[in-house]
This record gives sequence, C-alpha cells and structure tokens, in this order.
Amino acid sequence: MASSKIALIFDFDDTLTDDSTSALLSSLGVDIKAFWKEANRLVTDELWDPTLAYLHLILRNIEQGKIPALTNEKLRAFGKTLKPYPGLKDFLKDLRSIASKQFCEIEFYIVSGGIQDILDGFQLRSEFSAAWGCQLAAETPEGPVKFVKRAISFTEKTRYLFEINKGLDTNLVARNPYLVNDNVPAEKRRVPFKNMIYIGDGLTDVPCFSLVQKKPGDDDRGLAFGVFKPEQEESAKKAWVKLLAPARVTSLHAPRYRKKDDLGALLRTVVATLCVDIRTASATAIGH
Repeated sequence: MASSKIALIFDFDDTLTDDSTSALLSSLGVDIKAFWKEANRLVTDELWDPTLAYLHLILRNIEQGKIPALTNEKLRAFGKTLKPYPGLKDFLKDLRSIASKQFCEIEFYIVSGGIQDILDGFQLRSEFSAAWGCQLAAETPEGPVKFVKRAISFTEKTRYLFEINKGLDTNLVARNPYLVNDNVPAEKRRVPFKNMIYIGDGLTDVPCFSLVQKKPGDDDRGLAFGVFKPEQEESAKKAWVKLLAPARVTSLHAPRYRKKDDLGALLRTVVATLCVDIRTASATAIGH
C-alpha cells in the first residue's frame, strides 16, 4: 500500500528566515563582510570546508575576546528573535488541513548548515518534526561553546533525507549514526522520495535537490524548489545560473508563503495534487 505520509523539507537561512549566522554576528557587533571574507579566504587559501571555516571563526573570535562568550542557551534565545518569512505559520497550518482532508499526513523538517541551537530557538520550531543543524559544544552544560560537535555541509545534508525516508528514530540515530546505512526495503520506507518536497536557496542544497528530484521518468521522483531574493540582483542571477538553468529545481520563487504569494500558492496546490496521487495509487494497489 502506498505511503500516505508527505515530507516537506526546508533549508533554514534565507528560506524560512534571514541568514541566522549573519544576524547573530551582526547583533554582536561583528563586521559581517569582513567575517565572510575571512571565511572564504580559509576555504580558498587554506582549503577549509566552508561550514567548518565559519564555525571555526566564530569560536576563534570568542576565544580572542572579539565577541562575547556564547552559550547554547544564549544561541537558543537569539533564535527566538528571528522573524519567520511572511505567511509561514498559516502556510504550515493550511498544508496540514489540505493533507488531512485527503486522508494524508504531512510533516515538516529543517536541514540546515546553520547552528542547531538557533534553529531550536526559532519561534515556529514546534511545527517541525525534526531540525538538524551544526552543533557547538561546551566543556560544561552551561558554559561557553568551545568545540564543533557536528558540521552539516553539502552532501551531509542528504543523510537526514535518508533518515526521513527510512523512518528512523532521531534519538536512536543520534546515538548510533550508522543506523542510517541500514538496508530498508523500498516497500517499508516510511516516506518515499516521491512524497518529498525540498525547498532551499543555494549551492549547499544541490545534493538534496538532486536526491529528491532525480531524473525525469524516475518512479521515486519528488520535487525541489529554489528560493531567492528578487530585490537582490546578485541573488536572482545566482539562482538562475546555478539552480534553474541546470534544472536542479522545478522553479524559483521569493520565500513568501501567503496564499496569494507565488510560492505559497504553488505549494498548496502541489501538496493537494500529491495527496490525490497518493490516494489514487493506494486505490489501485487495493484493486490489484
């Protein structure tokens, strides 16, 4: 019988809210342009992984006293200050209602290269079944962060899509990460990729775009949508050249989720259509 579960998976920064790392650093008085210039230098000149580069710079600035010490609690508190993009709360509510009326269930997830505690503090975090981000650790539970505990970058993001696909318990996988590699027969996977919709804004999302959307004609092909900021010329140009022209996403939209917004209207229709497809597939399977 076809799975009636749908997963709508979001990147976080510039997809659900403005760039959280830049917002955090700006609130601490850091020169954002200089920070990201140095992070890029570490990548190009010293061959750092981009995610590790920016996390390292944050910790180095704390150690050198250039920014105040940060605790996990302070990071979560900062996450509460981030404003969701227009219409997001009602959008999530509407999709649940659309799915429920078609006897389907929709779940929401976040997979991000941002900082986990900021994600966990986000005011709509309770709407999401799970959220995965980079983790910073302290020597003591309430002490300042000093170490990188987890980094999520590029293809690492796809690991969490497989956790969703296989229906793995997040607490169990956190204790035993190798569980994600267990073989689960296709018919027993909780959320097929064809029931997934992925939304992201940049090159770090390309592996997830590719995994979910795959090639035309694939029986387990989901949908991927890109977001960009129309008011920023460079954002629009980059989105076209890197995402839409190579057919990595179905379409590009501003990250606005109200009923009359392009993306909000489109995704409501996509979910309704997917629910009909799921019901049709289930009826066909029962008929056989």
